[in-house]
Amino acid sequence: MTPVLPWPDAVLAVKYWQWLLSGWSVTMGTSLLVIALSTLLGMLFAIARDAPVPALRVAASVYLSVFRNTPLLVQLFFWYFGVPSLLPAGWMGWLNTPHVLALGGWHLAWPSLEFLSAAVGLVLYSTAYVGEEIRAGIANVPRSQLQAALSLGMTRWQSLRHIVLPQALAHVVSPLCGQYMNITKNTSLGMTIGLVELSYRARQAEAETFQSFQVYGISTVLYIVLIIALELLSRQVQRRRRWGRLPVGRT
Repeated sequence: MTPVLPWPDAVLAVKYWQWLLSGWSVTMGTSLLVIALSTLLGMLFAIARDAPVPALRVAASVYLSVFRNTPLLVQLFFWYFGVPSLLPAGWMGWLNTPHVLALGGWHLAWPSLEFLSAAVGLVLYSTAYVGEEIRAGIANVPRSQLQAALSLGMTRWQSLRHIVLPQALAHVVSPLCGQYMNITKNTSLGMTIGLVELSYRARQAEAETFQSFQVYGISTVLYIVLIIALELLSRQVQRRRRWGRLPVGRT
């Protein structure tokens, strides 16, 4: 009789499960980093788009045109192949050599050139989209609130930070979540420049096992898990926001 393998082994060998889960962790880490940085830069971008200084508005408009009107894949190639070609040979040698940084009792591995290029490309590309969503949220906040804050002696930056931005972000929770989902899916393009994320690992496993259905089926489920987690988080934030707006005593 043919022995019955445990469930994970019956679907795919443990080695390839480990590959896929390793790539999944890189996808999650990259997504979280890009989401955090693109949100911070997106707020600055949104403020610059409506700044009273014409030069800032023009610079923000140029940024928007450049990064929204060129394919993300081309931008990743630019940061991985184009920019490094301008660096001194010694710098490239250092970047392509694994390094461990000792910080106190911590030993941190310096990120690979592939990771740095993918992160920079994804952050700059995503900032344009996230920033436009935040700008739409700012537009939904009545101008009278900013004017009232300024009349009370607050600076423009204080008014934006404490009055306008919190309300703007609350207005665009759902659209922002949609952009975060796109960021998670866009990390798969990192495989084209050697980022060892989920799609890269899936391609490796499929090439070695020829079990296309199992490998890509598992990869699809892992991506869906991340997207569902973001959707549930978005719904939870929206639910708490609705509860927070209810009058005291109402259930």
